[in-house]
Amino acid sequence: MGKIGLIIQREIVSKLRNKTFIIMTFLAPVLIAGFFAMIIWLSMSDKADQKILVIDETTFFRDKLAGNDYITFTFSDRKLDDALTDFYTSENTCILYIPNNLISGAGGTIKVFYKKAPGFAVQTDIKNQVEKVLYEYKLKANNIDPTIIHNAKQSVKMITEKVNEKGESAEQLTGFASLFGFLSGALMFIFIIMYGMMVFRSVMEEKTNRIVEIIVSSVKPFQLMLGKILGIAILGICQFIVMGIITTILTTALSATLLKDVKSDLAKFQKQQQEVFKNGASADLEKYDKMQDKLETFEILQQVQKLNFMEIAICFLLYFIGGYLFFSSILAAIGSAVDAESDAQQFMMPVMLPLMAGYFIAAKMMTNPEGALAFWGSIIPFTSPIVMMARLPFGVPLWQIALSVTLLYVSFVGATWLAGKIYRTGILMYGKKVSWKELSKWVFYK
Repeated sequence: MGKIGLIIQREIVSKLRNKTFIIMTFLAPVLIAGFFAMIIWLSMSDKADQKILVIDETTFFRDKLAGNDYITFTFSDRKLDDALTDFYTSENTCILYIPNNLISGAGGTIKVFYKKAPGFAVQTDIKNQVEKVLYEYKLKANNIDPTIIHNAKQSVKMITEKVNEKGESAEQLTGFASLFGFLSGALMFIFIIMYGMMVFRSVMEEKTNRIVEIIVSSVKPFQLMLGKILGIAILGICQFIVMGIITTILTTALSATLLKDVKSDLAKFQKQQQEVFKNGASADLEKYDKMQDKLETFEILQQVQKLNFMEIAICFLLYFIGGYLFFSSILAAIGSAVDAESDAQQFMMPVMLPLMAGYFIAAKMMTNPEGALAFWGSIIPFTSPIVMMARLPFGVPLWQIALSVTLLYVSFVGATWLAGKIYRTGILMYGKKVSWKELSKWVFYK
């Protein structure tokens, strides 16, 4: 055990001397937080204030287009050419041109001239409002009261609740959970490959430089392999914890700054909802703020608040350790069997295929999280680290997690035993092209 401890120490120290490793430990959280900040900023900039001058030749849309927090409509009787002449020096950011033949069917074409590009939300809002006005016009033209149609329509919010064997139900996450689960699985995929390849290259470098011949004169090949795997595992866990802490601090600070107004609106919206439920039909809806354009953002925030981050963090650590140990022991055996990275291609494919399969099952699972494919993908050790992480946000029974983790760690013991058999022979084998048949012989060498 003392010799394995020395190997672990040697692996950790050699990696900590690598400046790239240190830089990436601190740079990666900044990049992750920056990525989220960019998404939030882009979503907000998409709703930048727009002052839109409406040139409506039909005069039918006058005062029928409603502004909101970030769009202001101003109607004008000017000709389009006149308005374009001094448009760039005016305070307006866009001109909405509605041709006089739109009502009679001008191919449904309107134009927006801009000096400040309208985002997707602005374009969608304009298009929806124009279509709504036209829709009501067509109904009236056919002697149909639009009020009857509107009253017949009602949007419905669907809440999904899962019932357990005791008859107890609890609300489940759906849309956002699918995306979060897929990203968790993808992150696990990246971490296992990254640290597994670190073990593979470390073994190959020592074999190529023949340093290993000196090392194995003092320790057994199995001890060397185990020490190397455990050393990088400890390093990876420490790096993961440091990156997790820095990322949490940065994202918390950024969300507190960038989402301050949104969170305030969400609290006001939830208070309004409680008053409406309490007062029922007698609620005075006119006094409440209209927040229709923020409902999607509120939905995402509420789903984020419902995620069990503690359970996800613990499972991520368990599956990362198990998945890394399982695959890195196999990669260490492959690294010991070849003299160059190009010779390893035929052996890498069978190792990478299950990982790739896990990634695709996680993607497929977004449409059917309770299917047989998702269940078996999260139980079988070759794919379970990735698929189970993608399943967690949907709620997974504890016995399934326990079974999956147990099988993963038992498989690690078996894979280590098998890899050790190959490693002890391959690590001192030079100048020979190894085949699958040769590897199988090494397993049974005494």
